[in-house]
Amino acid sequence: MPDPTAPAQEIDRVASALVASLPALHRGLERKVSQEFPHPRLPDGQLALLFLIEEREGITVRETAEALLMKPNNVSALVSQLTDLGLLERRQDTADKRIAHLHPTATARERLAEARSLKEAHLARALHTLTEGQLDALGAALGALASLNRHLHSPAG
Repeated sequence: MPDPTAPAQEIDRVASALVASLPALHRGLERKVSQEFPHPRLPDGQLALLFLIEEREGITVRETAEALLMKPNNVSALVSQLTDLGLLERRQDTADKRIAHLHPTATARERLAEARSLKEAHLARALHTLTEGQLDALGAALGALASLNRHLHSPAG
């Protein structure tokens, strides 16, 4: 439950800092990983789609579009591209032949695991440079960040 007494200026300051720092953190991490990742880098939309399908294997195009806040025809185009690259499989629904369930291929799983491992290693190295207090603050913020993420991805968010 949000704190109704939190001053609007403090909320605005935190929002502004997050808007500035989260994309910069993401870009810095992606830049580090791209220097070591031995495979062609996929566009962000394709990567987001693959990570979601890995997390929610068997998801449909419509469900994927809703989760990624995209139009179904755009998701369908990304699915076609990833299928052509051998990173995604469409499996027909047994009850309704018009519906396809999406599954990452073994190659996609390997590459996603490799990318995740590189990201975790780079982030761990960066975290080792922080003070104990900074690490404690980040650790304490993880629950709040997860809650914020869920809120932003919910239909009411």
